[in-house]
Amino acid sequence: MTPSVLVAGIGNIFLGDDGFGPEVMRHLPPGLAGPGIRLCDYGIRGVHLAYDLLDGWDSLVLVDALPCRDRPGALHVFEADRESLSDAPGLDAHAMDPAAVFASMRALGGSPPYTVVIGCEVVTVADGIGLSEPVAAAVPGAVTAVEAAVARLSTPVREG
Repeated sequence: MTPSVLVAGIGNIFLGDDGFGPEVMRHLPPGLAGPGIRLCDYGIRGVHLAYDLLDGWDSLVLVDALPCRDRPGALHVFEADRESLSDAPGLDAHAMDPAAVFASMRALGGSPPYTVVIGCEVVTVADGIGLSEPVAAAVPGAVTAVEAAVARLSTPVREG
């Protein structure tokens, strides 16, 4: 059986670089979606994502802005720690960080799927539309990372 993969872009396009997830989703090739693979820009609709995750997806690829440590525009790809993230407080209709999404999902009776986060360190999340230059320059690399994650996660596992 082919595993199912949900690719979710999250972030607020009205807060500068926080719009990284939606911008990456806009650049993904439409042909990436297919049987068992769904691409969706959730924006700031955390509860919507939590409800969609109740549909039993095998894997989630979450595309999001990350706090800047010291390298604005740096891409990071990592596995989310589903257990510690889901310990956050429950339902919040507008919370969009992974911890809030997973906590909402648990409050709704589900458990998070295997999750890969593809994130970019931001320059600013101040009011304003559009990404900073370093974050905008990271979008093509993020698209490539999403494509690679989907290819890996949607490959059937052979048993035996």
